[in-house]
Amino acid sequence: MSDYIYMLESHLSPDQAQVVADVQAAAAQAGVNLFLTGGAMRDMLGGFRIRDLDFVVEGPALKMAKTIAEAAGAKIHSTDENRKSAELCFPSGVTAQIAMSRQEKYARTGGKPQVSPATIQDDLRCRDFTCNAVALSLNKTSRGLLLDPMNGLADIERKELRAISGYGFYDDPSRLLRLVRFQIRLRFTVEERTRMQVANAREAEVQKSIPGRALGEELKRIGVEDNPAEVLKALEDEGLLALFSPLLVGPKSNLVGIAKIEKLSRLLPDDARSRTGRWGPFAWVLTEKLPAKEKQALIKTCELQKADVDAWQKLEVRARKLETALRSARIRKPSQVYQIVNAAAPDEVLFLLYRSTLKPVQERLRNHFQKYLPAVMEITPEEWSVIGKPGSPKYNKLRDELIADRLDRRTPKPKPEAPPVVVPVEPQQTVRRVR
Repeated sequence: MSDYIYMLESHLSPDQAQVVADVQAAAAQAGVNLFLTGGAMRDMLGGFRIRDLDFVVEGPALKMAKTIAEAAGAKIHSTDENRKSAELCFPSGVTAQIAMSRQEKYARTGGKPQVSPATIQDDLRCRDFTCNAVALSLNKTSRGLLLDPMNGLADIERKELRAISGYGFYDDPSRLLRLVRFQIRLRFTVEERTRMQVANAREAEVQKSIPGRALGEELKRIGVEDNPAEVLKALEDEGLLALFSPLLVGPKSNLVGIAKIEKLSRLLPDDARSRTGRWGPFAWVLTEKLPAKEKQALIKTCELQKADVDAWQKLEVRARKLETALRSARIRKPSQVYQIVNAAAPDEVLFLLYRSTLKPVQERLRNHFQKYLPAVMEITPEEWSVIGKPGSPKYNKLRDELIADRLDRRTPKPKPEAPPVVVPVEPQQTVRRVR
């Protein structure tokens, strides 16, 4: 086994490993070359947890994405017909991008690129930063082969962000936003020549040519970061935050609220499902102080899709049902709270943690994450194995009974200790010596 394959497998969650296997199978069946690229490779080589899976195929990517979606029950969240790429969301919450190996040429700053099929080597040479220009072959004959034409591995080891092309920020000005986000998330420094390229691009005001869709995609990526408040503050310092909405800078800014929801999001499990659910609460809090007219202007400026807008603007209504269930006086056992919260959508849970003013709701949510969930996680594999194999209705019933027994079991009160027996001590007699 290749060292890089072993490294990859050690960084993947079980759900991500299943997605990689599904994509590999589809590529083998279609007879196309498949590579893992971009952020997944950067995070793996940098020692970070892999968040998203980025695949490149030398062939019809959109056709293969549809095949994978049908076979694995995934949803195609968005497609880019020009770049021949699709973003898939799997039932487990894992997201993956399937893209055609391509070359892009720009006729004007921020314009629509002319896309043509290319080899994986040419694809990597046209990327934004060297740390994203590394690929791992997942093909049967070359599985585990590392492709690094721009020496991105060395830059990852130096913790340095280096632009590949001197015209990269002119071709795609949204890379200015991405550079700031990578600085905050990765804690990498920007290479000196790249800093000069940024200064020249800013002097030419290329940021004004960032397409609306690129703004929307970047805003969604900021929303699922671990520290969105810091990213937004860095964008504000660079004079780039106002690109999304001028009112996000000034008295209508809500960085305090973003910092609060950032802290609350750490209560939830750090898995794909919970991370995807951060977008709606993030957008709601970010625009909490904006008037309705400005919210609509932001949606138009960022060209947000209907699904993304609904996840934000319909969140409050959806969360009320969960709030009603959690405030009910009929809930008297920890297992009842666990079942309700465990089945709830993560974005609704996070929103109530931020917004609900009802004391029972807040207490039950925090007890779930701080007491009940850790207690369930302490159940050993041996205890789970006793109730049978997962998947059957009988297993689900026994699982719920085991969890309820563990959570609702009362800790016996310690018996009061018996008072210590005091043995009276007779006073010693003083013996007088007679001389």
